[in-house]
Amino acid sequence: MNVLFLPSMMVAMAAITFGLVGRAHAQVDPAQSKVSAVARQMNVPTEGVFRKFTAQIKFDPDKAAQGNAQVTIDVGSYDLGDTSYNDQVAGKEWFDAKDFPQAIFVSTAIVPTGGNHYNVTGKLTIKGKTVPVTVPVTVTRASGKQIFDGTLPIKRLVFDIGTGAWKDTSIVADDVQIKFHLVAVK
Repeated sequence: MNVLFLPSMMVAMAAITFGLVGRAHAQVDPAQSKVSAVARQMNVPTEGVFRKFTAQIKFDPDKAAQGNAQVTIDVGSYDLGDTSYNDQVAGKEWFDAKDFPQAIFVSTAIVPTGGNHYNVTGKLTIKGKTVPVTVPVTVTRASGKQIFDGTLPIKRLVFDIGTGAWKDTSIVADDVQIKFHLVAVK
């Protein structure tokens, strides 16, 4: 059973993806942070984690519109917990990590939506395809850190993730959730 579906959720990126913090760009601590993608394969949710990513975040809640973020994810680091699945997901039919090693999210606008909630709009690039996205982000502070949490829904087929027989959405759903928990330290 090939569990390689969601390579698309990278993504980013998440990511990934979305970010904000401090007056200068803050360092995101990868040991405390996580970017993952959840998809349904044969109607069973499956989550993989991106083991390598970087994020540059600038955010001040009093000046949200001046904030920005860039999240870069090494798609070859996608880990489903099994080496053979990981190798398949990195291959041409999924992420094609050799030709497209990174998924990138770059913010273009940050809009407060009430309390500690923001909509972060930007461009998500996966496998050479760039798509505008908006992700709701919750920002909290704890122990001198800013924490950014959110989920970005994407369609994997928009990014050509899962080609050939893998385009069949009855096996691997088109809907993917990119989840992120980014811990930024000034």
